[in-house]
Amino acid sequence: MWARSSIVAVPRQWATVTVTATAKSACALGASHRRDASSRAEATWKKTPLFDFHKAHGGKMVEFAGWSMPVQYKDSHVSSHMHTREHCAIFDVSHMLQTKVHGKDRIKFMESLVVADISELKDNQGTLSLFTNDKGGIIDDLIVTKTDQGYLYVVSNAGCADKDSAHMKTRLAEFKASGSDVDLEFLDEALIALQGPSMSQVLQQGIKEDLSKLTFMTSALATVFGIPDCRITRCGYTGEDGVEISVPKSKVVELTERLLAHSEVKLAGLGARDSLRLEAGLCLYGNDIDDSTTPVEASLVWTIGKRRRQAKDFPGADIIVPQIKAKTARKRVGLVSTGPPVRQHTPILSPDGKVIGEVTSGCPSPCLKKNVAMGYVDAAFAKNGTAIQVEVRKKAVDAIISKMPFVQTNYYSV
Repeated sequence: MWARSSIVAVPRQWATVTVTATAKSACALGASHRRDASSRAEATWKKTPLFDFHKAHGGKMVEFAGWSMPVQYKDSHVSSHMHTREHCAIFDVSHMLQTKVHGKDRIKFMESLVVADISELKDNQGTLSLFTNDKGGIIDDLIVTKTDQGYLYVVSNAGCADKDSAHMKTRLAEFKASGSDVDLEFLDEALIALQGPSMSQVLQQGIKEDLSKLTFMTSALATVFGIPDCRITRCGYTGEDGVEISVPKSKVVELTERLLAHSEVKLAGLGARDSLRLEAGLCLYGNDIDDSTTPVEASLVWTIGKRRRQAKDFPGADIIVPQIKAKTARKRVGLVSTGPPVRQHTPILSPDGKVIGEVTSGCPSPCLKKNVAMGYVDAAFAKNGTAIQVEVRKKAVDAIISKMPFVQTNYYSV
């Protein structure tokens, strides 16, 4: 309003100058307002103990699940991706929720929330599992480790931290009211992931334990590069051999610097983490799975323990278990295409152009030089090798239903 009124009374020959100057002022003001708004927003983002370290190393910070996280560093996203596949990289995952479940009824408590058979795990063995609701939907995915220290160690997603902790607290109150012995401890620790084929070569230099005996999805307490009380779990989100290391917050910068001093190691951000997990066919909660998606629809039946299926004693079992035999109307699948990139919400079409589903995650694959994606399609089109189409920029592009992972995983086992 003020910009328009400021040019009304000026001579015609000044009109253009005034408009131009006013427009520039308005743009500058708008930019200033945007910067101020951005600064206010950034001030509300939570920060991991590595925040200053990221900034000092050229990390480009973005908001993720309410946290300020590096999306990439000075290297390009593709360079970080390929370095992880060929060497190894450090990812800050301190935003994830870490929980210890104590008490003699801890396994019974956890099995009342998830689909996995926790009791069958060996000491220091973990498993991927799912929190489910009474309608069979997935509340979150998580890793549960049965430690030999008398507690369960649980790691769940940052974006679900509030609802996960509330969900566990509600069930805890129910268990305590019934006289059960169980307690929760939400950890205030840092968490970093060292991922890639040379992980073992790098980490072995800093621990006395033999890493060849720590196989995929097993865990151990260790002193790492002189830092005591670290929990090393051989797992990750890249499809490569790797570990996640839970470390006291006061020591995480020191540990990261020690690891980064090795020539094999570089820092990597959220951009590379997303393309790596997608090549590995791994779900991102909120994109590929959510509380309206069942494990059967999501092709995650393998997470449900055999005993648990038979007992039907987990939330939503009455809906989920019958789906295993009866099948579902839709299915999560992988797909590959060439041409323009396929992104989230891209429509998936049958060969005759009918909408049969939607992409939930997609990106160009740095390793394959093709577009890879996952999404949900009508079950009739879910078979690997089925020719379909995707609608990109209002044009139909040929694609094919493809087995996942798209890139071979390299998890360590003996």
